[in-house]
Amino acid sequence: MEPSKIQPEGGLNVTLTIRLLMHGKEVGSIIGKKGETVKKMREESGARINISEGNCPERIVTITGPTDTIFKAFAMIAYKFEEDIINSMSNSPATSKPPVTLRLVVPASQCGSLIGKGGSKIKEMRESTGAQVQVAGDMLPNSTERAVTISGTPEAIIQCVKQICVVMLESPPKGATIPYRPKPASTPVIFSGGQAYTIQGQYAIPHPDVWMPVHQPAPMNSPFLMI
Repeated sequence: MEPSKIQPEGGLNVTLTIRLLMHGKEVGSIIGKKGETVKKMREESGARINISEGNCPERIVTITGPTDTIFKAFAMIAYKFEEDIINSMSNSPATSKPPVTLRLVVPASQCGSLIGKGGSKIKEMRESTGAQVQVAGDMLPNSTERAVTISGTPEAIIQCVKQICVVMLESPPKGATIPYRPKPASTPVIFSGGQAYTIQGQYAIPHPDVWMPVHQPAPMNSPFLMI
């Protein structure tokens, strides 16, 4: 199902804001070369898509608009991530295609409604959409929000997001919500040949914002490693 074919849900065309938590690599994929991908997503979906600033390993992507535009934006993101998975598989020996995974950031006061009595609502979502849905037990640091992870095919994810939107509209957040704000990277920084690199997973990524003379030893308790 192509993103353009997704129909708005009957009677659900209200304005919503959905927040997604993404890793730097995922954000890079959404932004695209010179911002072309996110520009296309904004134009074709009609939704407002904002990406949090800052040199953080995680970023918040905020999607705002009438529900039909949000679903289109979600569809475009899910299909883009699937395309990334297919491209990465062409260079790897893996034979089974991993699912697309999106992480929503939801006020903790709404998570009970998403889970349902005895887990009934989340079970119903899994069964009716075919997506895997998990609600984190703990709140994200310094916030009153939790991560809700959805994984599956793009089609399953889109259907699941629609159902989550319905629940969130039926059960608005209670009290004030302290939004999750990702902290700047505190990953070790390695210096080699006068260039700084941060470690992200298995990769050393050039770090333009940090400079330190190579001949100076780093303090013992600092996250800086000298090569």
